[in-house]
Amino acid sequence: MEIDMTPADVADFHQVLADHSRYWGERDLRSLHLLALVQEFGSTCLVARAEDGIRGYVLGFVTPDGTGYVHLIATRDDARGTGLGRRLYEAFADAAERQGARRLKAITSVGNTGSIAFHRSIGFDVGITADYNGPGRTMAVFRRDLPLPPRRLRTSA
Repeated sequence: MEIDMTPADVADFHQVLADHSRYWGERDLRSLHLLALVQEFGSTCLVARAEDGIRGYVLGFVTPDGTGYVHLIATRDDARGTGLGRRLYEAFADAAERQGARRLKAITSVGNTGSIAFHRSIGFDVGITADYNGPGRTMAVFRRDLPLPPRRLRTSA
């Protein structure tokens, strides 16, 4: 199935919220979905669209110091394990580099072992920072320099 990466629009944002549990399961992260990000940073808020709808998305922006910050990234439950998360990061990195980003950054809770493992698998350094998101809110902080290395084609022996 072909997947197109395109800038997110307001309709996409509302569709993602309507299908929230397909991306986040039991965790209710709707309050972290900010429509202003789509409206103000449209070129770095992307959706991965297939014939059957939005398979994944990334909401992010580039900071004044040249950091491409990924606020949220998610793949739909039936798209996990397909490499789509990696492709979303690559598309975001390309968009962020076009705006002058020299590095990528994201955060998650220290208990989100799946996210930590995923970010490590795609080359991010992971640090644990106490009080990052307020008193008592320790976070895992991911960092990676740009540009991303070229993808290596797998060959079979």
